Amino acid sequence: MTDATSGVRTDAVRRHDPSLKTFASDNYAGVHPEVLAAIALANGGHQIAYGDDVYTEALQETFRKHFGPAAEAWPVFNGTGANVVALRAMTAHWEAVVCAESAHIHTDEGGAPERTAGLKLLPVATPDGKLTPELIDRQAWGFGDEHRAQPKVVSITQTTELGTLYTPEEIRAICEHAHGLGMLVHLDGARITNAAAALDVPLRAFTTDAGVDVLSFGGTKAGLMFGEAVVVLDPEAVRGLRYLRKSAMQLASKMRFVSVQFEALLAGDLWLRNARHANAMARRLAEAVRDVPGVEIPRPVEANAVFAILPGDAAERLRKRFRFYTWNEATGEVRWMTAFDTTEADVDAFAAALAEEVEFSA
Repeated sequence: MTDATSGVRTDAVRRHDPSLKTFASDNYAGVHPEVLAAIALANGGHQIAYGDDVYTEALQETFRKHFGPAAEAWPVFNGTGANVVALRAMTAHWEAVVCAESAHIHTDEGGAPERTAGLKLLPVATPDGKLTPELIDRQAWGFGDEHRAQPKVVSITQTTELGTLYTPEEIRAICEHAHGLGMLVHLDGARITNAAAALDVPLRAFTTDAGVDVLSFGGTKAGLMFGEAVVVLDPEAVRGLRYLRKSAMQLASKMRFVSVQFEALLAGDLWLRNARHANAMARRLAEAVRDVPGVEIPRPVEANAVFAILPGDAAERLRKRFRFYTWNEATGEVRWMTAFDTTEADVDAFAAALAEEVEFSA
């Protein structure tokens, strides 16, 4: 058959309803059309493999535009890979990473930092997913004690797993404190663009300018087909990253197709447009359901995540119509995520369905 859009023959069959939207994760969204166009642009002919292509070379300037002249980007396949490669490059075998108890590296990466990177995580309980200098000190101790894994890196997430934001000032305070202890700072930026859009600041305001040493830059949730990047802001903070990326199975042979996606996202304002839209849809969703009887919004809506507690069996019933996840089994708290392709109509339909199921459950 021939694809009606491109005119290119394909034997693939569409097996899903492209009008179907969910509120489970921004990973569920498809690829932004401008990113798809960029992939097609990079296609054809031969380019040197494993990152020595012209697109990956040009990508360095794109990242430096956002993060400063010392920034160096290392494209990888996925977010777990980015975090593992970054943390491995920042630590020795006897060193450890202080992180929030809710951090993705601690709760959702299948033990990859420990199993693959061979490092110790030192989690800290936080009420809102955010570390502070005082909370860091709960695990940043025992320096020189041969019986304790040596704290070396503080890892924070922007936005956090609980949907909250660090201000540039808060991250600067963390970096100053960590550096004062001889530690480094890693930022997991799976939703870094949503954070910058919500704060209305440049990407470097809470990274380079705040003192972050290395970050993982999320692309998939921002509209890419696949691909993340380790961005080194302080070259002295890492060792052997070129070799660690390969040994962690994160070196793409046809890297041009990862790099050109980031160029499409970051060279102009696509990253900002996508993030602002996703954030706006989350605010719309929160406002649309806030007055539904029995629905509680227990956390502030600061980016593109909405957390809620629903009465009765409303969540179970609603999930049959729209897919989403339970965040906390003990409390019944659920999480709804919006994406660059979430529309006002999608939000309104979800809110109306919620109201119906709550009324039925009453």
